[in-house]
Amino acid sequence: MRGENKHSWYLYMIRCKNGSLYTGITKDVARRFSEHQMQGNKCAKYLRGKGPLELVYSEEVGDKQKALRVEAYVKRKSKSNKERMNCVMLA
Repeated sequence: MRGENKHSWYLYMIRCKNGSLYTGITKDVARRFSEHQMQGNKCAKYLRGKGPLELVYSEEVGDKQKALRVEAYVKRKSKSNKERMNCVMLA
């Protein structure tokens, strides 16, 4: 992850032990990933019991409204499309 801008929102993807991908948005990727890993009450219900978790992607996307639009767009994509997106963005 690059140096995070505290005013920007980020899209991130987490790979679960079973290979599935979880997509979310946050202003602080490291803090949010830590919350997911701890499996506490701030962890997304989808991720509970699916560890170990691996942060596989994060990207600054701008303001909250843009982040929400990008997140919705990505969540509609198939897993194979998300995998291709990860390969392109990480290359």
